[in-house]
Amino acid sequence: MPDLLLELFSEEIPARMQARAAADLKRLVTDGLVEAGLTYASAGAFATPRRLVLTLEGLTGESPTTREERRGPRTDAPEKAIEGFLRGAGVRMDQLEVRPDKKGDVYFAVIERAGRPAAEIIAEVVPQVIRTFPWPKSMRWGAGSLRWVRPLHSILCLLSDEAGSQVVPFDVDGIAAGDTTEGHRFMAPGRFSVTTFADYEAKLKRAKVILRAEERAEHIRHDAEQMAFANGLELVSDAGLLAEVAGLVEWPVVLMGEIGADFMGLPPEVLQTSMREHQKFFSVKNPKNGRIERFVTVANRETTDHGATILAGNQKVLSARLSDAKFFWENDLRVAKAGMADWLDALASVTFERRLGSVADKIARVAALAREIALMVGADPDQAETAARIAKADLHSEMVYEFPELQGVMGRYYALQAGHPPEVAAVAEEHYQPLGPSDAVPTAPLSVAVALADKIDTLTGFWAIDEKPTGSKDPYALRRAALGIIRIVLAEHRRMRLDRFIDAQLLRHKIELSRPKVGDDVIDTLEEILSEVAERGVFGAAFKAVTDRLKERGEDPAEALRTVGDLVPDLSTDLLAFFHDRLKVHLRDEGIRHDVIDAALSKPPVDDLALVVARARALSAFLATPEAENLVQGYRRAANILHQAEEKDGVEYRFGADPKFAETDEERRLFSALSEAEAAIIPALGAEDFAGAMSRMADLRAPIDAFFEAVQVNAENAVVRRNRLNLLHRIVETCGAVADLSRLEG
Repeated sequence: MPDLLLELFSEEIPARMQARAAADLKRLVTDGLVEAGLTYASAGAFATPRRLVLTLEGLTGESPTTREERRGPRTDAPEKAIEGFLRGAGVRMDQLEVRPDKKGDVYFAVIERAGRPAAEIIAEVVPQVIRTFPWPKSMRWGAGSLRWVRPLHSILCLLSDEAGSQVVPFDVDGIAAGDTTEGHRFMAPGRFSVTTFADYEAKLKRAKVILRAEERAEHIRHDAEQMAFANGLELVSDAGLLAEVAGLVEWPVVLMGEIGADFMGLPPEVLQTSMREHQKFFSVKNPKNGRIERFVTVANRETTDHGATILAGNQKVLSARLSDAKFFWENDLRVAKAGMADWLDALASVTFERRLGSVADKIARVAALAREIALMVGADPDQAETAARIAKADLHSEMVYEFPELQGVMGRYYALQAGHPPEVAAVAEEHYQPLGPSDAVPTAPLSVAVALADKIDTLTGFWAIDEKPTGSKDPYALRRAALGIIRIVLAEHRRMRLDRFIDAQLLRHKIELSRPKVGDDVIDTLEEILSEVAERGVFGAAFKAVTDRLKERGEDPAEALRTVGDLVPDLSTDLLAFFHDRLKVHLRDEGIRHDVIDAALSKPPVDDLALVVARARALSAFLATPEAENLVQGYRRAANILHQAEEKDGVEYRFGADPKFAETDEERRLFSALSEAEAAIIPALGAEDFAGAMSRMADLRAPIDAFFEAVQVNAENAVVRRNRLNLLHRIVETCGAVADLSRLEG
């Protein structure tokens, strides 16, 4: 079986496109070959800045011969139907066979396709892949019509086996496939021929090209770490930059340079970000003090002066870049030391969202909500409000304007310069967390209070204007905000009722949205409701209390007031359901099924996410025990019989089960077991010991099984039947005390 080697050699391919392009080349070529009838043993795809490479091992030498029979119309069918069948089958009339059928003679076409050599199929598939390759951006050059990411110079396409290798002949826009390639642009110019993939990779390395991206990355990492270690320093790990730089060079040469003393006063995050974004330099820090003192750059060639000229040029450009950063830093420090008032005032003219107001409006809402949340998480309300008001001040700083990814990080530095205590300054950075599934969550009480307030305000705001995520579209990162709240709440098992905060913030948004349309009287009443929500914690009760007071004064609640009162609970319920959906996604990694979470959500309060998760984890652990399956089946049997009887009789059997009407030992033992279980389950639930409650429920498995095996529930005696149905209700209530077991699948 032959092996295939394909190389597409071009000008430099952007690093961000290389991995995807290699995967696309592998997918498109192998799909095309398999569709044509060829098979292969293994495939590998590679990329360097100047080439895409595909190798297939164990390719079949030719496609198999196939024979297909197609049934056509009857022989007396209309002429157009027969002509259509001939065109579809690709045969002539004299090639059709007539075969008898139940309803008359029928035409059959026997289509035989002879096998074709692999080279012939490759010569069809590869040019088609090249012409239709899915580059994010592509270009034409010269007089040709071919589009490629950069000008394509040559194509290498070989089939090789024990007998030798041969070029697969084809042509794409005047570029003929051959058996030659080029090495490094500067250190090994000129073309050379190859025979197999092993020969190709070995000759490339001799020509100063490392084919495999992971090998180039490992070479860079190893040399950089060794250089840093030799100087008593430490390389700052950056996997994303490492992958990018590995895509910029074919022969990596690692060099270390120094950062000018004038820039040592810049925060390390500024140095690292500036070097990373503008120069693609790695940062090297002093492990003793955490300062960034040197940088590592990766050249694409060896030089006679061992990189001295390259380093000199890089240091000159870096100095110019860092001079800009130093200028921004010094200007920002002057504003920060004055209290950041200029920045905070300027945020009033920065739009957060057209309908939700400015960034300053958002800050005011978050500050008010942070005060309320602070008491729930052990933070000082005054400090929480202060931290919320300055947390986004750096958005108007020159440094964040230049490097948006430093928002929050710079805010912490500026808050310290403004004289705020470290725990308040830390909120500027930590309230954005978590930014992703692997990002840490804030744990300091002040940071937790402001982070929750910020995310709740964002979610309720977009819910209030009906801008919710749809399908795969989530332009405002609302799923990330909800998941962030979930992770913060669950990180330290924080017991919080989200409803009151969601209701309050929805009402704040509705007040602002309604302000232009209604009078001050209605706004004042809505503010009064908001105060009641803060005190009572329940929107419905707060709304009723205020409207009752209005009626006592002889005032009828305005229509606008009633409209807002009707909207908020519905929006709140919908947003809470969104949280529950995100919770299911979050718990999937723990192996907790969606139906288990649904069962846990059947018991109030459903807005206390830590409590819901505790129920779900206890139920999930219980379902893994041997007793669980029979107990759940017994619960379902009891629930089904009870439901059918209640529907048939038109009454509810919900109370009155009495052991004195028990006729069998199995009934009496079940009564006794239920009483014992309830005596243990009720205090366990009160202590939120759901695992303990489920453990006591497991003790009911044997008496419930025995009851259903020995007792006929629908007895002829009406009193006995009613008593047994009431007993079934007691089983359902006891077994469903932690979660609604009817929600479980299977």
